[in-house]
Amino acid sequence: MKAATAIGIGCAFLALALSSTMDGTSPAAFLNIEALLIILGGTGGVTLASVGMPAMKRIPSLYKLAFSAEPPDLRGRVDLLVSLADQARRDGLLALDAQLGEIEDQYTRNALQLVVDGTDPEMVHAIMEAEIDGMAARHEAAAAPFEKAGGFAPTMGIIGTVLGLVHVLQNLAAPSTLGPSISTAFLATLMGVGSANVIFLPVGNRLKRISAEEVELRMMTLEGILSLQAGDNPRLVSEKLMSYLPPAERESEEEPSGSGQPARAGAQLQAEAA
Repeated sequence: MKAATAIGIGCAFLALALSSTMDGTSPAAFLNIEALLIILGGTGGVTLASVGMPAMKRIPSLYKLAFSAEPPDLRGRVDLLVSLADQARRDGLLALDAQLGEIEDQYTRNALQLVVDGTDPEMVHAIMEAEIDGMAARHEAAAAPFEKAGGFAPTMGIIGTVLGLVHVLQNLAAPSTLGPSISTAFLATLMGVGSANVIFLPVGNRLKRISAEEVELRMMTLEGILSLQAGDNPRLVSEKLMSYLPPAERESEEEPSGSGQPARAGAQLQAEAA
């Protein structure tokens, strides 16, 4: 479910709001400008210092990706690769050249182009595996701002609380203001811990999961491309690739469809992180 991240974060905010309301505290009490300034401004500043401006500029598009990424179409990719293996076995590898323009996924197209050009299988494996490693490194860099922010936000909250308590100690002569001042001071810690565990870390973990799914899709694609290059039987190719699919998505006794239609790439994180 592609909206799971947004739903999960929304449920967390709703639970916190309901809990505070049941406890007699209005959710509006948490909209403290001073605390927000420390958490958002302070966390944003130290995160920028850690990852640099280019990574920070990608944050809006990465939020969008985390909330709306489509799941990888593993079954569609299997059908495509089995169809290509069947064609290569019948008509030869050079016959696949006509299919290159119909394949939407750049990684699959590049690997197939190497095969059509007669590249040695070991070289195909090395080149395409290096591309997977490079993509994974870019994905890790894309998720870094969220992981850094998740680590910094609680600390910035503690700093905000200490500053608030310093202000309280400076105004001990006015006992009537001590309660609200102490409450405001601890809001910074609450916001820091809350933002880290409700927003930053979940989004960072979601981006890492999207990356892992894309890596799995590409590893499966590479396995299929090398199998068709070796001239393996399409049924054998299908059996190999089905091991990447959850049991519920595997075919039972039916022949793979082999429609030949291009499969859609699962995640688009590499485009956002480029």
